[in-house]
Amino acid sequence: MTDTTASTAPPGDSPRGFALAVTAYVLWGFLPVYLKAMSHLPTLEVLAHRMIWSVPVALAVLVWLGRTEDLKAALRSPRALGMAAITAALISVNWGIYVWAIQAGHALDAALGYYINPLFSVFLGAVLLRERLSAAQWLAIVLAAGAVGLLTWEAGRLPVVALSLTLSWGFYAYFKKSLPLGPNQGFTLEVILLLPLALGYAGWLMATGQSSFATGPASDTALLLGCGVVTAVPLMIYANGAKLLRLSTIGILQYIAPTMIFLTAVFVFGEEFGRSRMIAFPMIWAALVIYTGSMIRSARRG
Repeated sequence: MTDTTASTAPPGDSPRGFALAVTAYVLWGFLPVYLKAMSHLPTLEVLAHRMIWSVPVALAVLVWLGRTEDLKAALRSPRALGMAAITAALISVNWGIYVWAIQAGHALDAALGYYINPLFSVFLGAVLLRERLSAAQWLAIVLAAGAVGLLTWEAGRLPVVALSLTLSWGFYAYFKKSLPLGPNQGFTLEVILLLPLALGYAGWLMATGQSSFATGPASDTALLLGCGVVTAVPLMIYANGAKLLRLSTIGILQYIAPTMIFLTAVFVFGEEFGRSRMIAFPMIWAALVIYTGSMIRSARRG
């Protein structure tokens, strides 16, 4: 992985950033299978171990990249600590909701949340960062909005899980781009800030005899240990890619992960598949194709 310390939105889209972002979203697309294997474990315990075991993975990456001095400087910077506290809080909320949704059989609700989220990212990019969109890109957004509308109408209720995932991740992506720190250092700082809370909760579980780590089946301990890799690796890849892309581009690429989650929910987990989803699914992919084609044409002209 490459590293960058740019904190402002790039004027265009980098091919390297595009490749990194796609890789991250594909990895996230497979994450529900891993989380489903831990559906018998308490959500908060899984969340705590995601935080705990992400720290050594993230630190190992920084040592490999030779960027530990940046982390030390950030730990002495009130501005960096303050911004990282905001992004750490947002990502922990997002993780917790997502883990619960997969464990409780609401993977389709999670997919809906990540379908809506790119639209929210595009909104933030256009309104807050003044990113300009072409006619083709607006067409893609309209198609995606129609698909999300169909999925929401089929649910027949306010999608609380979906909206919570949308808001937490959308603002995380927005503030992440403003974090005055490289992407890998930023993620490491976030999980370090979350570490005391996670260790405190895990320690309390062990002290009260409620812990699944090192006390239950070896498979549970292995799954909890693996939380660090499945959490840190795709998020750090994403962080590198996000710094090299416009927020609106990131928004459209996010359709990759929910589509994979949607397919897993229906064909692996056996969640109910409705007629509206049969219409919305190709609409969303059409939106992705239109937007990607527009981006490639723009890059060639540049």
